[in-house]
Amino acid sequence: MPAADFEKLGGELLRWITNHLDTADHRPVTAPVKPDEIYRRFPVSPPETGESLERLPAELDELVVPGITGWQNPNWFAYFPCNHSYPSVLGELLSAGLGIQGMLWNTSPACTELESLVMDWSLEAFGLPDRFRTMPRDPDGPPCHGGGVIQDTASSATFCALLAARERVTDGVAGRDGLSACPPLVAYTSEHAHSSIEKACTMSGIGRANLRLVPSDPESFAMDVDALEKMMKEDADAGRIPFFICSTCGTTSSGAIDPTAKIVEIAREHGAWVHLDGAMFGVAAIAPEWRWTLDGAAECDSICVNPHKWMFTNFDCDLFWVADRRALTRAMGTMPEYLRNAPSESGQVIDYRDWQVPLGRRFRALKLWLVYRHYGLEGIREAFRDHVAMSQEFADMIDADPDWIRVAPSPLSLVCIRHKDGDQRTKSVLETINASGEAMLSHTKLHGEYVIRVSIGQTWTRLEHVHALLERLRSA
Repeated sequence: MPAADFEKLGGELLRWITNHLDTADHRPVTAPVKPDEIYRRFPVSPPETGESLERLPAELDELVVPGITGWQNPNWFAYFPCNHSYPSVLGELLSAGLGIQGMLWNTSPACTELESLVMDWSLEAFGLPDRFRTMPRDPDGPPCHGGGVIQDTASSATFCALLAARERVTDGVAGRDGLSACPPLVAYTSEHAHSSIEKACTMSGIGRANLRLVPSDPESFAMDVDALEKMMKEDADAGRIPFFICSTCGTTSSGAIDPTAKIVEIAREHGAWVHLDGAMFGVAAIAPEWRWTLDGAAECDSICVNPHKWMFTNFDCDLFWVADRRALTRAMGTMPEYLRNAPSESGQVIDYRDWQVPLGRRFRALKLWLVYRHYGLEGIREAFRDHVAMSQEFADMIDADPDWIRVAPSPLSLVCIRHKDGDQRTKSVLETINASGEAMLSHTKLHGEYVIRVSIGQTWTRLEHVHALLERLRSA
């Protein structure tokens, strides 16, 4: 494609994107298509010869948009926000345009060093201590022992943390000789924790049978630390090794925040690694009044938060910190001959390929860098405050409604509700609203009851959309 054609079509696509987002609330939030319908709209075989892309904007409207679920629609209240912003979109464009592969410092120093910078910016933004810093504040200062890396998702961060914990507790034996050469290892997390912990145990060889799901407090749905302490003692007494605990800042079902500080105290008795999964609400700590959400994080072995959920940054962007980078690189690092180079062997640079599962990596830092520059910390805080204020007003309206019941605490931007008439009515309301395309909701079960989760945090959601949702709940 000639550069002039690229600039012309690129400009048209930028205008198409802004129009698509500006008119999002005029389209259904749910995709009104049947399975295979989008697939069948396209030719069966690829073109033998190149063809013009002049009609691409129109083709997107005709072929793709009907099958797009409206994650960027202001009437999106399902799952989690996964919001983005124009600065972040520009960061993605720059990443694609530069077209680099940042597996080593040597393969694009700017990719590595800008990532280290935004990780240290984020550390400061969320009030986390310097033990997790990637680069020293003083250029002449001693090297940092901890550090941060951008992962694709919190699922990957959890997996990496589990592997690092496994290698630390077995002194590398598990990675070298396999788990059959080790005593049985046991991991712990809340019964309401994300499914990625179970998957990590499966993939790491720990096994699902060696993951203990700790009961939660019946009112707060946060992990019951007394139950955790008892379970860890029972395993230790039986000759098993309690080696890993995942605490959660914002459980998927209810947004519960586990008592991480107490969990760390219990973990110390067994030398267990504590990972804090802050994917859902960890970014709230950017505001001083919600810094309590990361209480105890300072003493964890690893932490992750997701700007791609609530902080206006395109998917994918998970921030993952470790207090001891050597534990992570010992678990993840390899050095085949074809990757050897002088900067890596000098020990003076970071090769992020050793901090993650894949070898290759994109220039993800650009989009987060632009989000910070455009909004500033105070701009992000104000946007979060608006979302939480809307959530609190919605919670108050639910509490005042004779037909709806709020079933979990709602300190931030997630409100869990059910209809007084029970599961069938609650499920029917959700299905009716989703089928209408006017809004989108998701569900969970708490205490065995069907519950609607109302997640408020989409970039363009305003109070009028929240009020409209309440009216839909009442009339469905």
